[in-house]
Amino acid sequence: MQKKLLEKFQEVYGGEGDIRSYFAPGRVNLIGEHTDYNGGHVFPCALTIGTYGLARKREDNKLRFYSMNFSKLGVIESSLEDLVPSEKAGWTNYPKGVMWAFEKRGYKLTSGMDFMIYGNIPNGSGLSSSASLEVLTGTMLRDLFGIEELTMQDLALIGQYSENNFNGMNCGIMDQFASAMGKKDCAIFLDTNTLHYEYAPVKLPDAKIVITNSKVKHSLVSSAYNDRRNESETALKDLQKVIDVKTLGDLTEEQFEAHKDAIQDPICRKRAKHAVYENQRTIKAVQALKDNKVEEFGKLMNASHVSLRDDYEVSCEEIDILVDLAWKIPGVIGSRITGGGFGGCTVSIVKNDAVDNFIEIIGKQYKEKVGHEAEFYVVDIGDGARKLS
Repeated sequence: MQKKLLEKFQEVYGGEGDIRSYFAPGRVNLIGEHTDYNGGHVFPCALTIGTYGLARKREDNKLRFYSMNFSKLGVIESSLEDLVPSEKAGWTNYPKGVMWAFEKRGYKLTSGMDFMIYGNIPNGSGLSSSASLEVLTGTMLRDLFGIEELTMQDLALIGQYSENNFNGMNCGIMDQFASAMGKKDCAIFLDTNTLHYEYAPVKLPDAKIVITNSKVKHSLVSSAYNDRRNESETALKDLQKVIDVKTLGDLTEEQFEAHKDAIQDPICRKRAKHAVYENQRTIKAVQALKDNKVEEFGKLMNASHVSLRDDYEVSCEEIDILVDLAWKIPGVIGSRITGGGFGGCTVSIVKNDAVDNFIEIIGKQYKEKVGHEAEFYVVDIGDGARKLS
């Protein structure tokens, strides 16, 4: 892939100078959905698919962007004086947002750059192509401008800050953290409230992680994502009148049940119930994995889907069809929606000898029911963002 990218870079921008290459992965979250901005735990892992990037510093302040995924757009030109979000900037709003966030932190970018990317994360799939691009840009800027003191965790926070404040998407920290901090064959058990984390080996000796793409695109900025966030915050404010908590993630199920009537709005109450119970499910799921109780992990994944469908209401008909089909197939340990919702993907843990059957049955029945194909990715867990040699 690197060779192909380099050839394209040289064709578009010319071959002279110090051209450097980088990679940042996408992620899938195994369990712990919509808990990351509610002060709860998440359990994502980085994938071996993601975003590749090449960059070279320029002598002037010009920024030139080219995506092999959107080659018909050609080179999109901008400059360091023009780090403002705009609709016509399209995908370049993500790298520009990170450059803006670097400057906000006091890291002055002293020259422009030529920038080329290629991503093999399916667009709109909910596997965090935007966070991958943000972390890629941060990794690039840190290296090109020699900003040694920034850690990978800092780069995750900068990516989140830029998405919240430049791109107007009120996401939590999970996606950027998973892309920056991923570790091969491990998921990250992250307390989003404190950023305390540990790597938990994902040992699936006779099973695979299968991601199924509904091919229903979600666009979270304009979707109900920010509404869910506001509903959760409203519920928290009501609870804070009767119990001393900083986040919904601080509550046990018992505490929530004892005080839930303080939440005035029944919809906000449902949202809070999901946040509290999903956080506890995530804690239990990580323990189950440590105890090699993979079946127990699967049951918690299934319960997570039910909660996201009924209490948080971020699923959709096509995703529910995929999950219902998966639950009926022998050898499926667990299956649930993953990512922000309203389309995107499901994540399933499937026994090795059932994978082919899983893809065949769901592929056929999903197409019959919804009229278009699903896509399947049998994935491996990879390392976080890095400079490539």
